[in-house]
Amino acid sequence: MADKTYHVLFVCTGNSARSILAEALMNDMGKDRGFKAYSAGSHPKGAVHPWALKTLQQHRLPIDGYRSKSWEEFAKPDAPPLDFVFTVCDQAAGEVCPVWPGQPMTAHWGMPDPAAVKGPEAAVEKAFRDTLVTMQRRIQLMLSLPLASLDKLAIQREIKDIGKR
Repeated sequence: MADKTYHVLFVCTGNSARSILAEALMNDMGKDRGFKAYSAGSHPKGAVHPWALKTLQQHRLPIDGYRSKSWEEFAKPDAPPLDFVFTVCDQAAGEVCPVWPGQPMTAHWGMPDPAAVKGPEAAVEKAFRDTLVTMQRRIQLMLSLPLASLDKLAIQREIKDIGKR
């Protein structure tokens, strides 16, 4: 078990798909390493996309407790001090973000929006699965970083590079 808890926020515009998948993955994969993840949106949809929950369930990840919420919840004085903030959509990356408590390191881990895929159910399912797999790989890379032995600039460089993979 880790000595420190790292608070991670995944941000997307609607907070209904990509950021929810990332939150679930980080909480599952990082729990034994001291990571606690959250997600939020600049313009939350108000509901989690049904395929996001279905994809989590198909991969045996918990589906309870997720909600589409504003990033302003994490800019309040009583919010957890954030260590990392990742934007997972291009639109959110270009928006002016709130001032986050804790002066977190930030990086853009953009990927296509699976909720924007229209067509046969198989195409939608594949888009959500592909998003989950890409995010899973990025989180694995981040969790493999020796955070305790890297300085802040090295960590910042590494997390930005992960978003390009």
